Amino acid sequence: MKTFSPIIYALIMMCVLLNPVAAKRVMTLEETVMTQYVGGSYIAPNGKYTAYTLVKPIEVYKDEDGKHRVELHVVDSAGNSRPFITGKVAVSNVQWSPDSQYIYYTSKRNDDKYTSIYRIPIDGGESMQVVSHGNGIGGFSINSESNKLVFIAKDPKDANDKKLKKKGFKAEVYEEDAEFSHLYLVNLNNLEGKPKKLAMERHVLSVAFHPKKDQLLLRTTPTPHIDDNYTASVYGVFDLEGDNLETFKTEGKLGGAKWSPDGKYVAIIGAEDKNDPADGRLFVGRASNGSIDKVLPNYMGHVKDVDWTSDYQVVYMGHKGTSSEIGVINLDNKKSQTLLPLGKGALRSIDVSADGKQMVGTMGTSEHPREVFQITEGNLKRLTQSNDWLKDIKMPKQESITYKARDGVELGGILVYPINYKKGKSYPLIMMVHGGPESHISNEWLDRYSYPIKHATGNGFAVFLPNYRGSTGRGVEFSKLGQADYAGKEFNDLVDAITHLSEQGIVNKERVGITGGSYGGYASAWGATALSEHFAASVMFVGISNQLSKFGTTDIPKEMYNVHARNYPWDKWQWMLERSPIYHTDKAKTPLLIMHGKEDTRVHPAQSMELYRYIKTRTETPVRLVYYPGEGHGNRKAPAQLDYSQRLMRWMEFYLKGKKKGNKIPPYELNHSERLKADNQEKD
Repeated sequence: MKTFSPIIYALIMMCVLLNPVAAKRVMTLEETVMTQYVGGSYIAPNGKYTAYTLVKPIEVYKDEDGKHRVELHVVDSAGNSRPFITGKVAVSNVQWSPDSQYIYYTSKRNDDKYTSIYRIPIDGGESMQVVSHGNGIGGFSINSESNKLVFIAKDPKDANDKKLKKKGFKAEVYEEDAEFSHLYLVNLNNLEGKPKKLAMERHVLSVAFHPKKDQLLLRTTPTPHIDDNYTASVYGVFDLEGDNLETFKTEGKLGGAKWSPDGKYVAIIGAEDKNDPADGRLFVGRASNGSIDKVLPNYMGHVKDVDWTSDYQVVYMGHKGTSSEIGVINLDNKKSQTLLPLGKGALRSIDVSADGKQMVGTMGTSEHPREVFQITEGNLKRLTQSNDWLKDIKMPKQESITYKARDGVELGGILVYPINYKKGKSYPLIMMVHGGPESHISNEWLDRYSYPIKHATGNGFAVFLPNYRGSTGRGVEFSKLGQADYAGKEFNDLVDAITHLSEQGIVNKERVGITGGSYGGYASAWGATALSEHFAASVMFVGISNQLSKFGTTDIPKEMYNVHARNYPWDKWQWMLERSPIYHTDKAKTPLLIMHGKEDTRVHPAQSMELYRYIKTRTETPVRLVYYPGEGHGNRKAPAQLDYSQRLMRWMEFYLKGKKKGNKIPPYELNHSERLKADNQEKD
């Protein structure tokens, strides 16, 4: 073994100390999957504390398979954080009592058969179960006097259901047997009493008590189908008998809504019209008569969250481009004021104290995932630290860039440079395409199992995440640019990004890979077929391959028509076929890895099978199909996420870095068994 003299060793250590970056390391794929992050932050009405959920993925190879754990923590304005509910838990629907003395939440704990409502005192003590039900409880709300609670749940399970299934009676009546979610009223002064079911013939999605009266703001749909959630949901005011008092007449998609402190108004995030791809317009409705006003007309961004600082001042958090801003609008004089300007970060949510003087939000940056931030006087103060180990990770340069499409439309996205990037040297590129397409990439922490950016850039790749036409964050008109033009100019935008980055000398256009999920999977399939000459590798995830069969197998056909195709298949059969990757498999020269959750209802797993079979039969191009049992439209469990990341990166390494070593395709096995064996040896 080679040894160093004490002097040389001292010099090496001095260099490490003087240049701490040299001691940092590349993030592993396991670390990418198991990174913790804040799920949501909720400030107490009195503004003294903020409750937040901390999402902790299970430890792969050590824990049994399962969903991420979600803990409850509380932090004060000085950044002192305390764990309240930890361990093997999944906390959701966090709410404060009106007097700020208790935190209410839903979870399935101890011997619970179904998710129940609990509360825990802020001053210390054990959680107490408040309400249980013969089925899982969803959202809930508490009135201002803390003597009534309403919750959302389906009817109690029939005791004979399991017995009948064991005897073989398992028939499913497609869509017709979907269960409605109902509303139940609880007297908090008499928890022994039976919850009262409100008489309603609509499916309930959300509920919020009026700040001063026994009235409810409900979001409902005519059926439990996800398509109605997207296309036919409405907000309305109801009494405690389930009678509809007023309805706020909006059209298209809906987001969150919030009562004003005096209950006279309701701020609603909605859509411009039924063809608007995303909820991002801000409306204020009058509770007394249901009339609504658009308070941010022609906003060149998308409103993501809303709250109130007083009875007449509504505060909004909007995304513009790759950043976010916070503004407040005075309903009396219609004047607006900026509370947090663009460029400070990309917030995900905001929450305001009862007096309107304190505000918190969740936000990630390029160097850390979502954390809790205090928002004051145009500045952000970080309150939580969930991943101390990130200080040891090499962080690549990440920046927003703009470029022009071939037709002159200005586009943008996030470019992440390889670690130790050298100007003048061109690098292999992985293009990571977002889904929707009604979403966008912000300049924040972007790493996740399907976007292992820190790992990729640490291994010599450049990464680009484009906000192609049809993305949100730039107003309604821009988000509609891809409609009625499946895989047309929207995907040409991706090729134009390659041209731009190669002309800048950053990437080698002969070594470009493409990947994405859902609509990003559609782009990846299109890149591997119709645009195959531009991509040397492709990884398609839960993607679309046949627009004709996709329409007949998805759970969102009306939404597809309204905000994407603007045509039905029977209106333009040939056009739909020609905008399908299967139609272009004769051009498929790009090695394609296809991955899909077997229980996906949004994009049926058969979409992946069709493309796999067409390419396999028609060409000699390398293609592989991987299914994930128990997963839907995206992998939710850490082992499946890690498996996905490993397959993605191996595919890109194999085809973009020329390490084929005579093989045409990488082996299909991964070394999970060896990793498990090594982990067991560490325990011994």
